[in-house]
Amino acid sequence: MAERKIIYGGNESYRHMCRYESGFFFRHPLMDQYKWYWRVEPGVKFGCEIDYDPFLFMEENNKKYGFTISIREVVETIPTLWNTTMSFMKKHEDMVPLTNLMEFVTDKNGGYNRCHFWSNFEIASLDFLRSKEYLSYFDYLDRAGGFFYERWGDAPVHSLAVAMFLNKNQVHWFEDIGYYHGPLWNCPKGKANA
Repeated sequence: MAERKIIYGGNESYRHMCRYESGFFFRHPLMDQYKWYWRVEPGVKFGCEIDYDPFLFMEENNKKYGFTISIREVVETIPTLWNTTMSFMKKHEDMVPLTNLMEFVTDKNGGYNRCHFWSNFEIASLDFLRSKEYLSYFDYLDRAGGFFYERWGDAPVHSLAVAMFLNKNQVHWFEDIGYYHGPLWNCPKGKANA
C-alpha cells in the first residue's frame, strides 16, 4: 500500500489507532462509568455556539449515533471489508434487524457505496458499542485481519455497524453544529447559521 501511495498505507501506528477506536477504547476501565462519548480530535474547529446539550438530545430522542459529516472511503484501503461484512451478516442474520440502515451504505445494486460517517466527530451510545451485536461484528473483523493486512478504518467499521444494527430514527445528523476537520466543513443550517 505504501508503494502504491495509498493514504496511511505504510503507517502501522495508524492501523493500531483504527483498530483501537473500532474495538477497544470503550472497554477501557476509565470508560466504565460513562453511557455516552463524544469524539473530539486535536485541531478541530466549531463554527458556532452549541446552545444545547447534545448528550441530553441523544438521550431524550432515543438516538444511538450522531455525526456531522459523511464521505466516501478510499476504496484501496478496504478491498475486502464489504465481503467480510456480508459474510458476518449471513452467519448472524438473527442480529441484523429488518429495520436497519443498510440503504445508506449500499448502491442501487446492493453493493457497497463506501459512504461512511466521518468518525472524527461522533457522539454515540457506549451501550451500542458494548452490545453483543457490535462486539461480535468487531471480533469477526478483527479475526479477518483487515485492520493490518489492509487498512480498515474505524469510520467505515462504525458506519457499517450503525447501518446493520440501528434504524434511521436512532441516527442523527447534527446539521446545526458547524464543524471543521481539515479539509472538510459541516456548515450549520437554521438559526446557527444566521
